[in-house]
Amino acid sequence: MTSVHTEEQFRRIIEECRALFEKKLHDYGASWRILRPSSLTDQLFIKAKRIRSLEIKGESLVGEGIRPEFIALVNYGIVGLIQLARGFVDHVDITPAEALEWYDRYAQEALALMIRKNHDYDEAWRGMRVSSYTDFILTKIERIKEIENLHGATLVSEGIDANYMDVINYAVFGAIKLKDGE
Repeated sequence: MTSVHTEEQFRRIIEECRALFEKKLHDYGASWRILRPSSLTDQLFIKAKRIRSLEIKGESLVGEGIRPEFIALVNYGIVGLIQLARGFVDHVDITPAEALEWYDRYAQEALALMIRKNHDYDEAWRGMRVSSYTDFILTKIERIKEIENLHGATLVSEGIDANYMDVINYAVFGAIKLKDGE
């Protein structure tokens, strides 16, 4: 069963992610609406690869750490879900307020999925290493690439949306552990 503590932690991280997303909407608008699926996948890939690189090397030459990259993965994962639902465009076609409505919808779906999975897996994520979240995220991104290469014609696999949801949830877990020092 999902502990109330886990749900509260998850909600706090999503609030933090949303606050950053909202600030970026102010600065850039919904410029990400022009991203084609493959470009979005590559953006997720570079964020996850940077986390793995920092975990292995133990230092950052740009001065930003791992936790901000997990936050970025949450936000780009939600952007991916929005793009799947709406498609990409040549010009920004939604207001910041509309983007936040879409954001909230998918953040709620990610929370609901985490609660269901956490019930079945009995808080297993707490016993995992942060580096495992990174590896699982990279695996999910590779799966997304393969599904994109197959133009969605999978035989037995979950779709891109399920993989985005998993990326979001693993990234939230990573952000929780790095914030709370677990």
